[in-house]
Amino acid sequence: MPKKGKKSKTNLSDEEQLLLFQQKLLAEEETIKKKERLLSQFLKSLAKDLSEAEEQYAHALRSHLHNVDQLLALQRWRLNLLEENYNMELETLTKEFETERKAIIDQHEKEIRYLQDVFMAMEQNYIDSEYEGKLEFQSMWDDLKNKNLEEKHFLRLKLENVVEDLWRRFQDALKSYTDATEDRKVAFETLRVKDEKSSKEIEAQMKKIQRLQDSISILKGKIMVHCRESEEQNQYVRDDKELILVQLRKLKAQRTQVRETSQENLVKLTLESNATIKALRKIVDKGEKILKLAEICRKFETEEEKVLPFYSTLTPEEQTKREEIHPENLTEELAKVIADYKGMENFWKRYNKVKLEQLSLRHRHAQLLEINEKLREMLKQYLDGISVSDEVLSQLNPLFIVNHRSNLPQPLPTPATQPGDKKPPTTYNIIEAAHVISHIL
Repeated sequence: MPKKGKKSKTNLSDEEQLLLFQQKLLAEEETIKKKERLLSQFLKSLAKDLSEAEEQYAHALRSHLHNVDQLLALQRWRLNLLEENYNMELETLTKEFETERKAIIDQHEKEIRYLQDVFMAMEQNYIDSEYEGKLEFQSMWDDLKNKNLEEKHFLRLKLENVVEDLWRRFQDALKSYTDATEDRKVAFETLRVKDEKSSKEIEAQMKKIQRLQDSISILKGKIMVHCRESEEQNQYVRDDKELILVQLRKLKAQRTQVRETSQENLVKLTLESNATIKALRKIVDKGEKILKLAEICRKFETEEEKVLPFYSTLTPEEQTKREEIHPENLTEELAKVIADYKGMENFWKRYNKVKLEQLSLRHRHAQLLEINEKLREMLKQYLDGISVSDEVLSQLNPLFIVNHRSNLPQPLPTPATQPGDKKPPTTYNIIEAAHVISHIL
């Protein structure tokens, strides 16, 4: 179908194509005009809305300005009222302040005048009291001065008398002292002479003492030298002594150690010897016991055992394998074990034979015990079937039949068997033949 359309388009002439193109242009122009009309209408509506909005805005602005003017007028009227009230209150306050100020100033002037009068009166009183005090002070000072002069004169006279009295007493005491110390003075002179002599002797003795001290210091130096030498010798001797003591301690320790080791060795030797003696005694006792048992067992040996006491425990194949083993391939321990075993080989053969026989006898004994228990049970059942007692009647007994009935449990009724079910096991009542024969006869 589209291919046919294309062919039809291609078959149109140029005039038809121009007509179609003109029609398209006209249609487009009409659509453009419609759009322009719509745009113009839309713009007109927008302009109308804008003008209406401007008018509303202007109206609102005028109303707002009117309201603002009213508010401003109201505010001015309120401010005028407040200003008038303020001025009235200010005038009243200024009047009150002026009256109070005048009253305070008058009161202040009155108080100042009163204080000035008081100050003048106090100053006059102070001057009068000062003059009176000066007069009193002058009179008192004159009185005290006169008294002091009189007392001073009296004390001076009194002190002069006291001094004269003391001087007389001093002169008397001096005379008595000179009279009393005359003899002492003479003795003092004699003692002074003796003192001079003794001082000379003391100087001589001091010189002797100095010489003796010098000799003593020299001797002390010699003694110190000898002491040092002797101390060094003593130190050497002490060191030698300590070395000798250390060696002596070491020797004592070695001696004690040797004694302890010898004592321990002796104790070990005694213990080991006692242990070996006990072990040997046990071995001897065991050997004696074995010999005694061998003598006892010899009596119970059969003729075959007496003729052939030892048998070969190995088969011919094992014997050949044993012979093929080279002693070089064996280890020392294994060779020692084999060598030890060779000496006891016959003993172990006999011992193993006895053990095997013992085990076979035990096994046979157990079998015989089982057979004996079975026979005992059979005998008990037979005796229970023969005898009549409460114990027998209380138990199940196939031989107890009364009126052709036994006390064995009756078999349960067999349910109807289906083709796929298994048949139950059949039960049989067994009656002893002797019982039947006794009834028949």
